[in-house]
Amino acid sequence: MEFSNRLKGLPAQFFATLVQKVTAAYAEGRDVINLGQGNPDQPTPSHIVKALQQSSAEPNTHKYSPFRGTTELKQAAADFYKREYNVDLDPESEVAVLFGTKIGLVELPLALMNDKELLLLPDPGYPDYLSGVGLANVRHEVMPLLRENNFLPDYDKLSSKQLEEAKLLYLNYPNNPTGATASKSFFEETVKLGKEHSIGIVHDFAYGAIGFDGNKPVSFMEADGAKDIGIELYTLSKTYNMAGWRVGFAVGNREIIEAINLLQDHLFVSIFPAVQHAAAIALSDDQACVDALVSLYEGRRNVLIAECERIGWEVAAPKGSFFAWLPVPKGFTSEVFADFLLEKADVAVAAGNGFGSFGEGYIRIGLLVDEERIKEAVKRIEKLNIFS
Repeated sequence: MEFSNRLKGLPAQFFATLVQKVTAAYAEGRDVINLGQGNPDQPTPSHIVKALQQSSAEPNTHKYSPFRGTTELKQAAADFYKREYNVDLDPESEVAVLFGTKIGLVELPLALMNDKELLLLPDPGYPDYLSGVGLANVRHEVMPLLRENNFLPDYDKLSSKQLEEAKLLYLNYPNNPTGATASKSFFEETVKLGKEHSIGIVHDFAYGAIGFDGNKPVSFMEADGAKDIGIELYTLSKTYNMAGWRVGFAVGNREIIEAINLLQDHLFVSIFPAVQHAAAIALSDDQACVDALVSLYEGRRNVLIAECERIGWEVAAPKGSFFAWLPVPKGFTSEVFADFLLEKADVAVAAGNGFGSFGEGYIRIGLLVDEERIKEAVKRIEKLNIFS
């Protein structure tokens, strides 16, 4: 059976290719230190697991969930936003339950855009944003994220044609892959842009809990008027180490939330109710586990930066997320350097060009192994005498 043109038009899955390379190295018996992954290495906190175990034994969770998610989870999401960001949300009309936020990010062009309409995407950015472009048969153009602008898009560089034609604009702070963060004033500028040009704003807040040096990441929803023009997507994958649980939510503009819900009415019957109950517990209970996780990542970040500086690798410390965005030494492209490190040092990293053309010249490192393995990885790189 021949694939549809829609499937044929999808981009290559960047992370699948990376996993294949690392898996092949493992199969050869090599001790690879995998810094290329984005998969949290810590277990889900025990109180969340216990909530799932208890709920899954209840017969009422064995039935279909309400199509648009449980009232408990939507209320917990609204309460979470009020507690953490002082943002008021109506749980029924301003919260949409998602099978992880990747689903929402890929669904949105299908729900809101017509063929060939324009989507503005950050570059470098999360590669799976392009999956939504391919499935919805829309156009996309990129907003470069450059070091000299603190890896924020420069809206003054958008053309009048782009501003006139764009239907949606995606952002992601703390940022994957750069580790940059955004201020409330930047989000207020974004709201103004969206309103002036009727562009819907979509903020991917996947790393919303992970900010360093005592600085809590800002929610797009904190900007005045954010709900008038956009939404924010929040996943439990990173905040609570629940990546495999596939649960998240979108909040904000009622029309966009309704579009998500309407599309999902035709695709899903929501998430296993016991998972939704556990997610509600995660959002509502004591957040000490989150504080401990952020401290763990900050410690790993500090070790990585100190070790890189020790060997003469000039790097900037990420302000958030669990990634570091490191410049490639002269004489290498991103992909060649990533392959070189895997072949010669058994250190896996993600090539920056996999996140877009403006990712060329960088590699992404995940802070998802312990401090000793980070030190060992840099020692292996040091032995290659690249930075001496």
